[in-house]
Amino acid sequence: MARKTEVLKDVVIKFAGDSGDGMQLTGTQFSNNTALLGIDLATFPDFPAEIRAPLGSLPGVSGYQLRFSSDRIFTPGDSCDVLVAMNAAALKVNLIGLKKGGKIIVNTDGFDAKNLRLANYAEGDNPLENGSLSNYEVIKMDVTRMTREALKEANLGMKEKDRAKNMFVLGFLYWMYNRDMDNTINFLRDKFGKKEEVLESNIKVLKAGYNYGDTTETFSTTYSVEKAKMDPGTYRSVMGNQSLSYGLIAASQKSGLPLFLGSYPITPASDILHELARHKNFGVRTFQAEDEIAAISSAIGAAYGGALSITTTSGPGMALKAEAMGLAVMLEIPLVIVDIQRGGPSTGLPTKTEQSDLLQAYYGRNGECPMPVISASTPADCFDVAFEAARIAIHHMTPVILLSDGYIANGAEPWKFPKEEDLKPIPVKFKTELAEGEEKYLPYARDEKLTRPWAVPGTPGLEHRIGGIEKQNLTGNVNYEPENHQLMVKLREEKIARIADHIPAQTLDSGPEKGKILVLGWGSTYGAIKSAVAELQSRGESVSHAHLRYVRPFPKNLGEIIGNFEKVLIPEINNGQLIKIIRDVYMVDAVGYNKVMGIPITKTEMVMKLEELLGGTN
Repeated sequence: MARKTEVLKDVVIKFAGDSGDGMQLTGTQFSNNTALLGIDLATFPDFPAEIRAPLGSLPGVSGYQLRFSSDRIFTPGDSCDVLVAMNAAALKVNLIGLKKGGKIIVNTDGFDAKNLRLANYAEGDNPLENGSLSNYEVIKMDVTRMTREALKEANLGMKEKDRAKNMFVLGFLYWMYNRDMDNTINFLRDKFGKKEEVLESNIKVLKAGYNYGDTTETFSTTYSVEKAKMDPGTYRSVMGNQSLSYGLIAASQKSGLPLFLGSYPITPASDILHELARHKNFGVRTFQAEDEIAAISSAIGAAYGGALSITTTSGPGMALKAEAMGLAVMLEIPLVIVDIQRGGPSTGLPTKTEQSDLLQAYYGRNGECPMPVISASTPADCFDVAFEAARIAIHHMTPVILLSDGYIANGAEPWKFPKEEDLKPIPVKFKTELAEGEEKYLPYARDEKLTRPWAVPGTPGLEHRIGGIEKQNLTGNVNYEPENHQLMVKLREEKIARIADHIPAQTLDSGPEKGKILVLGWGSTYGAIKSAVAELQSRGESVSHAHLRYVRPFPKNLGEIIGNFEKVLIPEINNGQLIKIIRDVYMVDAVGYNKVMGIPITKTEMVMKLEELLGGTN
């Protein structure tokens, strides 16, 4: 049968099913396939906190949203064109996010009486039969039956056979969007190379899904999306935690310091521990501690011993690490504290995103305890921010807090490989001997940046005292004198303030230097802000966008930029945290837009808020 191929510019697919249906794996494989074709993409994984949520239940739905386009894109899309629903609960949870007229690919086996009941449909009510989906194109497939049929000769139990259902759907979508299956077949060989039966069954089902689309006369159209226009270079799909890990390894190589990670597993930061543990060939040492306090304490010890030292966590772990962070501030040693934020308070929403910890990063320690804070904006940006956090920590002898969040950590986008020669060295100056005329080592003597020297324990003649009790200026001896304490507090504060002399000036991401509205963002709001501001600018509106990487200290020219605009809008996935700091520092009556639902701000929401501020109606 002759088929036509329709060329599309932009597609959003949502994979949804039980947390055991392999939706994250399916989405990741389709994303990697997309990246290899040079098509721009953005993803949003969304999954329950439970390791195995109740089968068929609404809270147990796992989703993976992927947007791919021949144009540059910055968000995973506000709504989807295609919804893959493996069961009734997946349809019920995600139908609201599907565009009218969109496609629904359903596994009909997931709509039996039991699944309908678990999804809280009324007795006898089936959305595939009651006409409620008449505004959509519904593609019904008994994925479970066809998977079992493809594996009828395999020496596997029924449960093992059913685990391959996601491969059938993936194969069908590869056919629908004119894709090659080779990259997924190679992935399966790497993953199941030692389990021949499992490997062959997954490949067989993947091909069965592809052939189902190719041989079924129901489907008359396939689709393709052309390559995006990107800067020349080598690209790969990268998730935020991967990118961050690679940035830390690069900083280790460029500084010549061994990389040490002291960490305790916590969602959504654990993947950094997993990733770094794979790279012992780069001299990386990873230590999984018994708790958060032990994790940061081990990292402090490694930093004192001359390593590029890292600890990773999320909000609850930041609270537990607070006292030890104060110790690192008192000792003035280089340490990078990575906080992958999630919904709170307490255990909160372990797998949902939130920009919840900015005020904690700023103020969440006892005493006057200043630390620089920098923030990543996208998965690819995590590489550069991790590299920069290490540079600041080493050059200014200070712990640094790096903020990311669950949306960035688990999301993916194309990442252009940096060339080794394009990464600047991070020079390290250890104190190795007394200077001429220096009678005794003074561990708290300072240079023009107010940075103290870094002497590795065991260096002859450079013995010195460490601990959490206040230091005497210069000598580091224990000192309780009021005047000395005030001096040291002021010195530590000024040292952090002077970092502003050694970071780039703030720039506008887009828009005029002066105008009606400045949208000032930080972190994972980047894509929604950029997309919304671009739409308003295309209408001729006077709207500009600035996005912060350096949150403490701020770039020296930030106040000047803010003063050039009539209104300042600060969108945040929290209840208003950056806005409090901006109001305090710059005395500006900024306007907030806050969303605290465990999900990102959308482009549509941003456009509506900007229209409201410009004098329209919301």
